[in-house]
Amino acid sequence: MTLAYDLFWSFRSPYSYLVTPRLRALEREFDVTCNVRVIYPLAVRTPEFFDSRDPLWVTYFMTDVFREAAFLGLPLRWPNPDPVYRDMATGRYPKAQPHIHRLTHLGVAASEQGAGLAFLDEVGRLIWGGEVDNWHQGDHLAQAADRAGLDFAALSAAVDGDPDRYAGMVEANQVAQRMSGHYGVPLMAFGGEPFFGQDRFDQLKWRMEQAGLRPR
Repeated sequence: MTLAYDLFWSFRSPYSYLVTPRLRALEREFDVTCNVRVIYPLAVRTPEFFDSRDPLWVTYFMTDVFREAAFLGLPLRWPNPDPVYRDMATGRYPKAQPHIHRLTHLGVAASEQGAGLAFLDEVGRLIWGGEVDNWHQGDHLAQAADRAGLDFAALSAAVDGDPDRYAGMVEANQVAQRMSGHYGVPLMAFGGEPFFGQDRFDQLKWRMEQAGLRPR
C-alpha cells in the first residue's frame, strides 16, 4: 500500500528549501506520495509573531540555517529579492506584497497538476540557492517549472485567471496545518503525527518504515 503524508511548506522558509531534496528523493526511491500544501509565510499570516521574538532568536536562526545548509552540502544565500517584502523604514511587512501571493498560488497550481514537490524543489533552489539575482524576472521561474515538468505559461494562466480560488486553497491549507499540530514550516504530517522542521526528516522516515514503507 502506498503511504501518503501532507507537506506544509513556504517559499520564504530556508528550512523548507533544505528539506525538499530529501523529500523528493524519498518519493523517488520509496512507495510514498507527498500531498503538497503550500502556505503563506508567517510574515504574511501573522507578522506580529516577529515582534515578540528575543533578539537571540534572529541571531541563532541566521547562524543555524547557514550551518545546516553547509552540513547538507546545499548552497544557500538570502534571496534577492526576498519573497516577502519588508518596509525597512518601519520594519513592518505590508499587506500588499509584490511576490509571495502569486508565488504561493503557483505552488498550489503545480500541486494540482501532480508536480508540486518537483516545483517546490526547483523554485526553492532558484530562490535560495544563490545562483541568480532577481529570480522573479526573465525566464527563471519558467525554466524552473520546465525542470519540474510543467508548462509555466499554463500554470501562470490558471493562477492569474482565478486568484481568489487559489487564495482560498491556501487558506484551507493553513487551517489544515494547524489541525495537524503545528504552525511552522516545513511541517510533515503523517499517521496523525506532526513532524516539524527539516531536522525531523529521519524521524518521519522511521515512522513510515514502521508503517510498512517499501522501496519502489
